[in-house]
Amino acid sequence: MLGWLRRLVGDETPDGFVGTLADDEYVLAAATAEQGHLVATRFGLWLPEPGGARRVGWHLISKATWDDDVLTVIEAEETGRAGESTLIADLLAKRFTLRSPGKLPTVVRERVSESIRARYCKELPGGAAWFVQRSIPGSKDEVLQVRPEPGVDEQIVAEIAREAAEQLRGEA
Repeated sequence: MLGWLRRLVGDETPDGFVGTLADDEYVLAAATAEQGHLVATRFGLWLPEPGGARRVGWHLISKATWDDDVLTVIEAEETGRAGESTLIADLLAKRFTLRSPGKLPTVVRERVSESIRARYCKELPGGAAWFVQRSIPGSKDEVLQVRPEPGVDEQIVAEIAREAAEQLRGEA
């Protein structure tokens, strides 16, 4: 039954893909790079890694760009908590030269953009911090992510993040 549903609503999993999709996860688009298969699903983007594949939720992709057959993905990692907010930092960009990109770059751009509900940049001593409210794929939950620039006092950012999360919770 699930195989039929996946074929109806999305692409097939590419031959040789080593990830294991969740029961209610289906492929929206896929492409192949030198490193392996990139597979976009409703929950995130599967990236090839040495010895396997790993899904990155749409809410943890800070930026994705497409230029000259290269998909560049910047993933965020969660570095801590400030109340109900999540502090994040960007990892190094990963670049994938896609042989036949198909609709993968468009799907990635749309899914990353759709996960963002609101964003705000706050200038602070030593730089700025981005506050981004994002939906978590596969649920109705949202998260307030805070990404301080290097040099910004993390204590100030954490206090502002705590207050912002409390304010958002009060408005919900």
